[in-house]
Amino acid sequence: MAAIKEFSVEEKLTALVRLQKIDSKLDEIQILKGELPMEVKDLEDEIEGLHARQTRIEEEINGIQEFIEQKKQGIKDAQALIAKYEKQSDNVKNSREFEALNKEIEMQQLEEKLCEKHIKDATEEISDKARQLELAIKAVATKELNLSGKKGELEKIISETEKEEKHYNGNAEKARTQADERLLSSYDRIRNNYHNGLAVVAVERDSCGGCFHAIPPQKQSEIKLRKKIMVCENCGRILADADLVDSVEVK
Repeated sequence: MAAIKEFSVEEKLTALVRLQKIDSKLDEIQILKGELPMEVKDLEDEIEGLHARQTRIEEEINGIQEFIEQKKQGIKDAQALIAKYEKQSDNVKNSREFEALNKEIEMQQLEEKLCEKHIKDATEEISDKARQLELAIKAVATKELNLSGKKGELEKIISETEKEEKHYNGNAEKARTQADERLLSSYDRIRNNYHNGLAVVAVERDSCGGCFHAIPPQKQSEIKLRKKIMVCENCGRILADADLVDSVEVK
């Protein structure tokens, strides 16, 4: 069974300082990208929603057009029945039969007028839907133009930083394998707690390099000895002496 290597406190600190410097370089690349990745994703989602709206409006227009065709057919059917009943009324034998046919004719005339009203209302609705569709199409065109510009900006930054980012990602993976697992867990947690991603900081001008809280002289002496892991009582960041931080280079 292979022996597990025990790291000294100084080695543990050095590994964390190196990892912090690498992660900070990666953070700088993300800052260069800024909000572009999120803006691109938001625009893509908006365009997808607008396309769905466009499709829905087109389907609604098609449905209304089918409804209009049905009503046009209804008018034809009513007119055919009116003609039929009028022809029958020429050969009626009594007033009762005549009145019955007249009622049928009146009903079909009402049906014809109702169909015409439905067609008029539906035509107005199609006009309204057509305006909505035009607005949706224009919105898609505007958003797609904006998206194209944002993607162009992002792709340019990615192409300029891709090699550098790949390099630092590789170094970060290597640095993580050289760090103490328990400290690494704390490091990740602290990094996630702060927007600047600083989990390991140097003591500078007698203060924490993260929150600038004063560090007592006795604690500073212990930090310089590198015999145990020290954290800032105010912000919880891991503290390292400035000489150690300066000695770790990340190219």
